[in-house]
Amino acid sequence: MSSFQRAVFESVLSGDLEALQRCLEREAAAESRELDPFGMKDKEGRNALLNACMLGRTAIARELVRHGARVNERTARGEQATWLLRRTSFCSILLNCHFYVFLSLGYTALHLAACWGHLGIVGTLVELGADLQAKTFRGQRPVDLAQTYSRTQCANCLLTAEAKQDLMTYVGFVQDLVSDPESSLTGEEKEFCECACSAKTDWIQSVRNPKAADFTAQRRDMEDTLRPILHKPSAQLKPAQQAAVSRFDFFFTDARENWVKKRLLL
Repeated sequence: MSSFQRAVFESVLSGDLEALQRCLEREAAAESRELDPFGMKDKEGRNALLNACMLGRTAIARELVRHGARVNERTARGEQATWLLRRTSFCSILLNCHFYVFLSLGYTALHLAACWGHLGIVGTLVELGADLQAKTFRGQRPVDLAQTYSRTQCANCLLTAEAKQDLMTYVGFVQDLVSDPESSLTGEEKEFCECACSAKTDWIQSVRNPKAADFTAQRRDMEDTLRPILHKPSAQLKPAQQAAVSRFDFFFTDARENWVKKRLLL
């Protein structure tokens, strides 16, 4: 490891934000920059950002991400592959998926923050685009770990973020469908859909202290409102439009998870 990587890592462990900032600023000004400034890891495969999040150091985590730390990077522990190999045949792994996928199913920064109960870090990582659906080799999402270890506030934060993401994804889906040149929607139907999207977008931007149930209710309301338009009989829909609706319905059902399990583990 380089002296720079070690300095970054030690600043994170000691919680010295000023030392970290000085180190990163010197590196930014240097002509020859470190290829992987956050490459140093501990014996558990945790880099600087992962340790910062595990220790609950919000300001340090923000500083690391601002300088290029990858928010969704995972730990790299050797037990993932062996754990999976014990539960499935080697042949099925070769036939159904890429082996390297299993080697990357460690813990993300959001997993660590959630299971240690660092609410501030959880909120920060969500804001910075952390993957809410990332799963470990045991199939655990960040919210699952928060619930397992009774980190109630973190679990509620993550459930709310998931519900918000669900609503925003549905709004984006409808917007894409409206703008699709192959769409068979009439002008009046498109205008109706656009109004529904605008109303939900305005609600998302203006609501204060919403809960997961609030986002879920808004999602269901929008879906119920647009169902007569988006779920026309197949004969009235062009193939691409019908496929898009079907794909979206599939994505938000338990069938998605069952499909993934079958593809990876059968």
